Amino acid sequence: MTTYVMEFSDVYYTYPGSRSPVLQGVSLGIPEGKKCVLLGRNGCGKSTLFLHANGILQPQKGTVSWRGSAFVYRRSFLQEMTKTIGLVFQDPEHQLIASTVAEDISYGLLNRKLPAEQIRAKVDLMLDAFGLREHADSPIHHLSLGQKRRLALAGVMVMEPELLLLDEPTAYLDRDQTKSLLRRLDHIHANGTTVLMATHDLDIAFEWAEWICVMDTGRILFTGLPETLLANRELLQTLELGLPLIAELWESLPDSLKESWGGRAPRSLAEWKERVRTDPAAFHVSN
Repeated sequence: MTTYVMEFSDVYYTYPGSRSPVLQGVSLGIPEGKKCVLLGRNGCGKSTLFLHANGILQPQKGTVSWRGSAFVYRRSFLQEMTKTIGLVFQDPEHQLIASTVAEDISYGLLNRKLPAEQIRAKVDLMLDAFGLREHADSPIHHLSLGQKRRLALAGVMVMEPELLLLDEPTAYLDRDQTKSLLRRLDHIHANGTTVLMATHDLDIAFEWAEWICVMDTGRILFTGLPETLLANRELLQTLELGLPLIAELWESLPDSLKESWGGRAPRSLAEWKERVRTDPAAFHVSN
């Protein structure tokens, strides 16, 4: 039986001055312990859903629940939830507020009034974990976008959340930076944190996720395994999401080679290379 850390039940929300709701009856459970992706086109409501997930916004209808208990929109409750649910914004400038790297990582810990020695130890751990040690005393405005992204993530993870939410974390990152980020998220997940990433990039979703939710125009259209979504070509075509590049390569292979690989498309280029390495004879397909 699936355990959900967070559930949205028939959630509606309309921004002031807008004629139509951004969230239109969203009902969704986030499975515990999974690498999850919230997939959808820009403007479909992903960011608004995340703002409900940590209590920044309150549903105008419906409920948000954490481990079976509905959110209580009081200051004390919401402050506690910020320790449990970490949100990394798409633009790191929206959450980097201190003068230097080390000060920014320590900000949330200082608000919790932890002992100074404990704060220093936790900050040191994050500086090393996120490759920011040499920038500890650097002004934040001297950092690159990739470094700012790492700092924003470090500032959230120092609070040791049970659920990590990332809004389009790979936006404007190059290929190497994206691969590095995904490795960090794998490490965070392996240490026990449920991770939910919002993205419009189907390649990243198909390669990285264990569970995918598809959203469009404020509604949930699909939840399930990446392979199940890939088989739903009609939905992918309707949303103009296309196919992951690795799946397009798979489609170009002869049926005999697909069968020799068990009839299942690789999830990533790394898996593709591993299959070729361990079964090179499969490519000797007779005409």
